[in-house]
This record gives sequence, C-alpha cells and structure tokens, in this order.
Amino acid sequence: MIVSTPGLARIKASFTEKVFFGNEPSAELIAILLVYFVQGILGLARLAVSFFLKDELGLSPAQVSALIGVAALPWMIKPLFGFISDGLPILGYRRRPYLILSGLLGVLSWVSLATIVHSAWAATLAIALGSLSVAFSDVIVDSLVVERARGESLSTAGSLQSLCWGASALGGILTAYFSGSLLTSFSTRTVFAITATFPLIVSLVAWMITESRVTERMNWAIVSEQLGQLRQAVSQKSIWLPTAFVFLWHAMPTTESAFFFFATNELGFEAEFLGRINFVTSLASLAGIWLFQRFLKTVPFRVIFGWSIVISALLGMTTLLLVTHTNRALGIDDRWFSMGDSLVLTVMGRIAYMPILVLAARLCPPGIEATLFALLMSIVNLAGLLSQESGALLMHWLGVSENNFSNLALLIVITNLSALLPLPFLGWLPSADESSKPAAESSHARTLEANVTSKHLGQPFLPDLMTEFIPQPRQVEPAVEE
Repeated sequence: MIVSTPGLARIKASFTEKVFFGNEPSAELIAILLVYFVQGILGLARLAVSFFLKDELGLSPAQVSALIGVAALPWMIKPLFGFISDGLPILGYRRRPYLILSGLLGVLSWVSLATIVHSAWAATLAIALGSLSVAFSDVIVDSLVVERARGESLSTAGSLQSLCWGASALGGILTAYFSGSLLTSFSTRTVFAITATFPLIVSLVAWMITESRVTERMNWAIVSEQLGQLRQAVSQKSIWLPTAFVFLWHAMPTTESAFFFFATNELGFEAEFLGRINFVTSLASLAGIWLFQRFLKTVPFRVIFGWSIVISALLGMTTLLLVTHTNRALGIDDRWFSMGDSLVLTVMGRIAYMPILVLAARLCPPGIEATLFALLMSIVNLAGLLSQESGALLMHWLGVSENNFSNLALLIVITNLSALLPLPFLGWLPSADESSKPAAESSHARTLEANVTSKHLGQPFLPDLMTEFIPQPRQVEPAVEE
C-alpha cells in the first residue's frame, strides 16, 4: 500500500506537532536536544559520586555541602563563557569548537574520578572540571535556543524550552534507575568510567550545528561592546529587582547533604532504592513540564512563585514526619513516604522553572544572547552556592554529622521557615499585565530570565543528595543556569 503525499505530509505534521511541539526536526535541533539529553543521562553517576564522597573519602555532611558549593563555581562565571563564545570565535566559529572542547573536558573529568582521585581536594577539582564542561556546553546550547526562540509567536511561546527540558528529563529517565542498580554490581569508579563515554556525544553532535563562519578576527572590541550592552540592560530597575527576589529565594540554607546521610545511614536506603527514587522524580519532571505547557503558561508569575514558595515550605515540613519516625506510627513505610514527597516536590520544581525560560530566551538582545542569559543564570547559581555553604554552617553549628541526627529536625524547621522570607517581596516581580505583554513591548519581561529555580546546581556533575526532599523547588534534578 502506497501512502499518498498528502497523507505523508499529515503524518509528518502530526509528528512534528506532538513530538517536537511544532518545531521543525532539523539536524541542528536534533543536535541541541542531544546535548540536553546528555546532561540528563550523565545522572548515571550522580549516586556514585554521592557514595564515593560519603563512603570512600569519608566526608561529613557539612564537608559534602561545602564541596558542592565549591564545585559549582563554574556556574557562577557563566558570563565569561558567554563573552568567550560570542566574542572570541575559534577558526571563525563561535559555537561548534566550544561544544567539542566542553565534551572532551567532561571525558577528562570522569576519567580522573575513575582513576587518580583519592582525596577530597582532588575530588573537588575533578567534579569542578565536570561542572565546567556542562556549564560551557550549557551556555552554547542556551544561546542556540535563544536565537531560535526569539522568533516564536505568543501562542507557541515556551514550546522549544519545553522540548529541550523534555530531552534532558528523558535522558534522566533512561539512567535514573540504573544509577542505583549499577552500584550493586560495580564499584563507583567503574560507574565513573562508563559515564566518561557520554560527553563524547556532545563533541560529536557539535558538527551538526548550522553555523556561518564569522569574518571578524579574535579581539576584545566585541567583548567591550557586549559589556556596554549588558550594562545598559542590567541597569534597568525592571531587571535587577526580580533578579534580587530570585537571589533571595535561592540563597536560603539547604539540608541536602544532611538528609542524604540520614537516608542512607539512619534509614538504610540503599543505592538501588535511591535509583528508583531518581526514576520516579525523572517521570515527575516530565509531568511538571507537561502540566505547565498544558495548563499554567498563562498564569501570572507572582501567583506561580508565591504559591510555589508556600506549598514547598509546607511540604518540606512533612519531612519532619520521616526524621522523627512519626510516619511509622501512622503506618506509612519510610520508603513510600520518601517517594511520595519526591514526586510532588519535583513536579512543583519544574512548574516553577518553566515560565522563566519562556520569557528569558525570547528577551535576550541580538549579539549578546549567551552573555545575558549566562549572567542572569549565574546570579541564580551564586544564590545556590550560598544556600549550600550556609547549610553547611548550620549543620556544623547544630552538630549534625554522619552519625548524629539529633538536631536534624531543628535544621529542617529552620530551612523551611527561611524559605518563606522572600514572600513580602513578590511585588518585585512583574505584574500580570506586564508579564502578559509581548517581549518586544515589555521591558519588565526581561527580568524573568533570572526568576528561575536553579537547574544547574542539580546537574549530574554534582552528587545526588536527594534535593527533592528540600523545601525550595530546586529540581535535581535539577539548573544550574543557567
């Protein structure tokens, strides 16, 4: 039976609409999606990193939290990567060569963890190199998405961002369960060696990026011009006020590492079960993307963020039931309770994240796409670093260690209450009227690139510390920043 040409056209149109959200599946789009996919699939080693730091290097919860903050530093200097990519082409190209180099750097990072890392300092350096690899490739693909998304109509706004995050979540789903089950058969270093093969995909698909050779020589004049444009953009009150709100929101202390130690040392959660939680949260991440795309993309930002803060803090308090073992008295098993919290908070994290990407990508001015996007994401990631370090200080002051969890309940109460502090400043975000204007007509819309839960601190180069239990909807996802 021969399918008619109109029939094939209808099938292709339906496939494009349902699978690619209306975006034409070109070779370049496939390459972009594969880079995001690799960011998700790198989650194969996240649990291995967590257990490597805890068991093989013998670090305490406070030390692990401090290490995470240091290792995430490359996400703080993403504007530098934007300057380099936009203003300093290699052999006449601004995107492809940097994607290739970032992939090779990722291979070096994971191979080092698999072979020569035997101390906390070496682990910090190796994880930071992996962080640098993902951060640089993230800058490149973010700028490519920005260039494409600027042409989206209001009716299709966010479709490309949803597609990209769907690719990342799909990669996470494919490796989520195996991140735990592999540790029952192989050592952490073997898992690192396996993971080292994935960044090569980024280097290979870089050749699929459609890019015109630039004729300008490598010089700092372009960078100087970008700085002027950037200074003019960020000096607007409509940009820095919402940025300050999001910074405050994400700078609140976190209990990530303390809860990871509690779950493994006190509750006895083994790696395989934690892998199952990763699988559930990866599915929940896709559900959050779908819910936003289907029902919530027209909801005012103040409403979304206000309710996200309140509900996340309330749900975060339910962790007290687990810490005090009250859930057992209620007849709820520790594992079922943990998985339920993970699912709900992950969905909320994605719902809070998606509306930011919609306006963020569409509002970057031509010529400094990577730079402006990276700057605002870096501010968010800086807040995440402060969250990790302040959490480490609280753990140290309260005496929460790998074996002492007597003050963990107090730590959870403090972090959840602190998460409510940004609520009085919701007015710093654009109003419903302002955020509903087209990008070209509303300067306030430019602020929304920074109003984002930090995906980057949850990227696979960092340990999986079960962030889904933490009140702030910081997906580990999970980011970083963007």
